[in-house]
Amino acid sequence: MASTTPTQIDQAPPVSKSARSTGRAGDKIFAGLSKGSGILLLVIMASIAIFLTYRASIALSKNEGNFLTTFDWNASANPPVFGIAVLLFGTVVSSIIAMAIAVPIAVGIALFISHYAPRKLAAPIAYVVDLLAAVPSIIYGIWGALFLVPQLAGLNLWLDEYLGWTYVFDKTQVGVARSLFTVGILLAIMILPIVTSVSREVFLQVPRMNEEAALALGATRWEVIRMSVLPFGRSGVISASMLGLGRALGETMAVATVLSPSFLINGHILDPGGGTFAQNIAAKFDEANEFGRDALIASGLVLFLLTLLVNGAARLIIARRKDFSGANA
Repeated sequence: MASTTPTQIDQAPPVSKSARSTGRAGDKIFAGLSKGSGILLLVIMASIAIFLTYRASIALSKNEGNFLTTFDWNASANPPVFGIAVLLFGTVVSSIIAMAIAVPIAVGIALFISHYAPRKLAAPIAYVVDLLAAVPSIIYGIWGALFLVPQLAGLNLWLDEYLGWTYVFDKTQVGVARSLFTVGILLAIMILPIVTSVSREVFLQVPRMNEEAALALGATRWEVIRMSVLPFGRSGVISASMLGLGRALGETMAVATVLSPSFLINGHILDPGGGTFAQNIAAKFDEANEFGRDALIASGLVLFLLTLLVNGAARLIIARRKDFSGANA
């Protein structure tokens, strides 16, 4: 095998000035485009915030109710009375239910695909999971209304019988399962592919050396995952969960198709009723007048701020756990 001597290295042809200038020009163009893209994104976000704030201020200045605590939504009345208490409660509760169901299952599927399943089986499963992420929301909504709602009647009765003492699962109203609990399950199914796909890619980035070292020390497969894979991918799983939560908070058509809306806060999540920000905007936007749309935009501003707070909290969590994540591996 031929080797390169120091003399041969010294005799390498020098880079021409034209090539250097071309490279520097390319770097400057790329740096300018990158900076411009970042600035454009900030401008778009600021424009959205300014538009929402302006239109919301018009509605809030004429609202006769407390925007944060009023249960009613009657923006067309004279005087107008509307509030987001029910919408905020429904959005948060349904999203919590979705995250509690989806995240553990998604992490389990991601670990199975990345570390347990044979390659011939892992590839088709990963393809199916990715395919589920491309299904339109309205399809999930139709499936939920026609199939999921009737099938959950038995589960609701079981939860009421054995967990009704917890108050949360105490079913006090007779009716179909068009409740926040059903919405939470549907949202969990919808965000499952997103959390699974991102978590799977993070777990596949774990350095092979770390896993082999743990196995060499006599660790079992589960101990390798617990000591090497999960600590490395913790920040990635948090990011994946926040992506899923973002979709759960803003989901519109599927929720509007399944939920039976009402402006009452009910701690019994199996009872029909409730509402979310996105569902209320979709249901009332067409029939609302100019002022009514300003009121809906005010509720959209709250959803916008809620999403920003959730993502900001996720960034803080990731930063605090940076020393224990794959960022320093």
